[in-house]
Amino acid sequence: MSILAWVLGSAAVLLLLAVFLWRAGERRRLAGKAYNETKIPAPAEELAEEIAGDLLTLSVPKPKSKPQIPEIPRYYGVDRLVLMVRDPNWLFAYWEITAARQEEFNRQYGPEAWRQSRPVLRVYDVTGVVDFSGSNANKYMDFHISNYDDNWHVEVAQPNSTFCIDLGRVLPDGRFVALLRSNIVHTPSLDVSNLVDEEWMWIEGIYRTITRLHPGSSPTTVEEATRRKGLVPLGVSSTEFGAERNE
Repeated sequence: MSILAWVLGSAAVLLLLAVFLWRAGERRRLAGKAYNETKIPAPAEELAEEIAGDLLTLSVPKPKSKPQIPEIPRYYGVDRLVLMVRDPNWLFAYWEITAARQEEFNRQYGPEAWRQSRPVLRVYDVTGVVDFSGSNANKYMDFHISNYDDNWHVEVAQPNSTFCIDLGRVLPDGRFVALLRSNIVHTPSLDVSNLVDEEWMWIEGIYRTITRLHPGSSPTTVEEATRRKGLVPLGVSSTEFGAERNE
């Protein structure tokens, strides 16, 4: 009986110890679970996440829509012939002939007139002509072009002259029919202009007075003093300015 009592007592003690340990572990587990649920993230972790998000946004730029640039039309549907001066020896002309103008030409000269005729640029020298009418030019010269041309560089080799151009067609019988007439232009001269801008001149008497007021001064010093007085424009210099003159 003593042995059986001792075994039963030991078993009861072990059972109580096991229950105690189990309850202690369950309390620790519940306490840890509650702590994790109420845990506040560290400020450093939040800041790192925000910085990482900003860097990710910056590294992937948003596509920008390209502005729509309107295209310049090649034709405007207007009959016109424009003449410009390129230099003293060359002119430049560009033009447009509408389908309506072609149909009008065919109605007037026959249904096959446009196809059977040839396009021509007729360049008139109207230098000195007060009122050009198409038949009172000093002279003219023809340039044969194609039906596909809409601009042309014209060599006139006449500086300081006035020109006008007709765009027309030559019929099979040799007649020239003008379709469009350009504006009148004037080519510049090849020589240096003999016009003197009076704004850049100064009075000889003032020049002599200024030079006498600075005896012994160098030309550069005199010129600088004169410029300060507003008598000589800036940017203009003369090798004789301030030099001594023998009268």
